[in-house]
Amino acid sequence: MGTVYVGLDGSGRKVAIKVIRREYAADRQYRARFEAEVSAAQRVRPFCTAPVLDADPKADPPYLVTEFVNGPSLDAAVAKDGPLRGADLEAVAVGIATALTAIHDAGVVHRDLKPANVLLSTFGPRVIDFGIARSMDGTRLTATGGIVGTPAFMAPEQLHGRAATPATDVFAWGATVAFAARGGPCFGGTSIPAIIHQIVSGEPDLSGLSGTLLDAVRAALSKDPAARPSAQTLLDGLISG
Repeated sequence: MGTVYVGLDGSGRKVAIKVIRREYAADRQYRARFEAEVSAAQRVRPFCTAPVLDADPKADPPYLVTEFVNGPSLDAAVAKDGPLRGADLEAVAVGIATALTAIHDAGVVHRDLKPANVLLSTFGPRVIDFGIARSMDGTRLTATGGIVGTPAFMAPEQLHGRAATPATDVFAWGATVAFAARGGPCFGGTSIPAIIHQIVSGEPDLSGLSGTLLDAVRAALSKDPAARPSAQTLLDGLISG
């Protein structure tokens, strides 16, 4: 619903500028969704995302200016260089768990954590795109209904249309880390229905993972959201080994 441009601010610093396309800006539903995206992004600690520098959801057209993160997305990096291994894989897993902990501490559920929404900056992973996030107090931060997210990284309860919770993001963390380790989604399928069936009823392919990280990802991918660890528990376990 928006176009992202790279520009320079008054000091010559690179910034990313997201502008809502005019056909969407005229729709109150989409404008409200964009305003909610800005609000969610502003609540999250800046070290784990692309910090908001300026925004005007009521402008014509609405826009959002964030810090430019100099680094590829996780999916682009894996497509170019293949699966991550060893310390690189652990660093990405810990970095995303750190970001997810901060996001949840800010009272936000991301709802669309996936490799395309993880940027690999020089100083660690940044989680971006809060376009379909929601408040943990139940306030919807998207005006659209039904299934919201990217199927290959969605938790079973999300696919059943139930409300997203922090545990939903934890499942997506597990699927994202498994993607980095395998070089592809851990729930395979040649169609969206096949992928959904695998997530709901099948077992993930966790090849490329071992030790503590394997245990953490397996726990995160539990079908039962109540059985998944919190992001903070994941982080503590990964750091302590």
